[in-house]
Amino acid sequence: MATILYNNRPALRPARAFNSVLNELLRDTLPAVNQPAKSFVPQADILESEQGFELHLAVPGVVKEDVKIDFQEGNLVISGERKAPAADENAPKFRRVETAYGTFTRTFRLPETVDVTAIDAQLIDGILRVTLPFDSNKVTKHHIEVR
Repeated sequence: MATILYNNRPALRPARAFNSVLNELLRDTLPAVNQPAKSFVPQADILESEQGFELHLAVPGVVKEDVKIDFQEGNLVISGERKAPAADENAPKFRRVETAYGTFTRTFRLPETVDVTAIDAQLIDGILRVTLPFDSNKVTKHHIEVR
């Protein structure tokens, strides 16, 4: 005979997530980085709507003149650089660096349904928004009704 156990008390969840507690514990044991890195990988979100895709790339502190977007052999290549503050004699010195500096490159394989001639990009508030509209001449889905 099987025994079924039922707990009618709500699950008690700690006030902080385990990851944040672990990060807090490890933060002080890791060596402090006092020099900016030479490269980084920006985080990306990809959204899809009826009109096409929208790519959001988090690049805080990057100016639009330092971003380059190319389409090569079916790939969208986004590259650029976030420059670290100049290190001259009178400037403050880094004691700890937790932000990302240096060059970056992200490559995204685009489906054939994207109209590459209509791709548009805007850099607003540290988010690079790249719109990738669908090509209305290419059909990927079509329902055929049986008569």
